[in-house]
Amino acid sequence: MKPSIKRTSDFVKHNLENLSHEGFKKIFDNINLYGIKKSVDRRGIDGFINHCARLAAGTGVLAGSGGALTMIASIPIDVVNNITQQFRVTLAIIYHNRGTYQITFEEFMAIVATSMKVEAGMAITKTMLEEIAEKLLLKMGSKTAGRLIPVFGAVIGGSANYLFIKGVAESVKRLGLGYQVE
Repeated sequence: MKPSIKRTSDFVKHNLENLSHEGFKKIFDNINLYGIKKSVDRRGIDGFINHCARLAAGTGVLAGSGGALTMIASIPIDVVNNITQQFRVTLAIIYHNRGTYQITFEEFMAIVATSMKVEAGMAITKTMLEEIAEKLLLKMGSKTAGRLIPVFGAVIGGSANYLFIKGVAESVKRLGLGYQVE
């Protein structure tokens, strides 16, 4: 049975809501903040950003290496890894600029929203989280069609993920973040 556009749209919307409501918090809670601090202290901020970009590129290569079937199976892993690396890079830049790696989820998501040009107040709203999830998926999914071709897809997937994380880092760096939100 062929999936209808309506069913596909409902599936994407449901998963987008799950990602924005529970997924971001779970990813944030499972990041080793002290590990980020140690790695930034050892590698420097640019070395850490490059490390995260390479980790993101790895799942991009995997998602694009085997054509349509591999892409479908590995896209959820790729999306979660890209979000994790985006969060790690953002947290590393916050640590680098402030000298502290302690931050609340609410403040962190306000910074993520600002770096992605999503209107964000101090309170995290359902709409703000959904907008962030939507923008993330749009940015990451823009190269999906090219990933359907084995080998070429691996290059596109890896490059797209690497450049995505590098772009996130530049966007967050431009924010400055030398302040403490109360």
